[in-house]
Amino acid sequence: MLAARLPEVLRDHAPDLVIANAENLRNGSGLTPDLYRTIRDLGVDGVTLGDHVYRDRRIIPVLEDPTEPICRPANLSDDAPGKRSFRLPLPTEAGGGELLVFNLLGRIFMGLPANDPFQAADELLAANPGAKGVLIDAHMEATAEKAALAFHLDGRVSAVLGTHTHVPTADHRILNRGTAFQSDVGMCGPFASIIGRDPEQVVRHMRTSVHTPYEMGSGDERLCGTLVTFRASSRLASTITPFQYGDRVES
Repeated sequence: MLAARLPEVLRDHAPDLVIANAENLRNGSGLTPDLYRTIRDLGVDGVTLGDHVYRDRRIIPVLEDPTEPICRPANLSDDAPGKRSFRLPLPTEAGGGELLVFNLLGRIFMGLPANDPFQAADELLAANPGAKGVLIDAHMEATAEKAALAFHLDGRVSAVLGTHTHVPTADHRILNRGTAFQSDVGMCGPFASIIGRDPEQVVRHMRTSVHTPYEMGSGDERLCGTLVTFRASSRLASTITPFQYGDRVES
């Protein structure tokens, strides 16, 4: 879907930077160095991950490479391998400077142990006072936890965009102090599925409780995303616009 639709996104919206959460790229769980390089070559400028960050250990050297724009969740233990954040240069015509990007794991209904995401966000902002923009990937299960993080950071970051639940939400808005927020930007994958997985296998497991390997679903493939514009002079957002691309998306 990225190969087929990302050129349309670039044509229609002309974004200065493209950030993708890629933790499900390896058959639904994890990321490999080859797949990371593939999406970077397609036009993705930076990559965040999530609770499946270490499902394929081969990605760890890439995570630890200071030159690669990819990060693990910032609120994991200090002993966890990989960078907590990365910075990308903003075009001169867009105001210059750098965009700070990092990812935070939720602690509600999440299996991977994580530290306080609110404290981790405060620490990273304090360590990067010169960033002209800040994008946070809120990789969390609970909508309330994502919203609480956004309100905690309102006026201090450009955007808090949720991932993990795979379903694009209709609550996109700019909060009172200027931070763009959306509970979930949605997934890039088959909508004729249960959050990307083959429906028959998921239903079988839920009805019988017998362990069933989940395969990727297929059909009604879509690319979901959200465009945020912000002012480099203040970090604050001016617009937030979700989008979907796919053969069955209504115009």
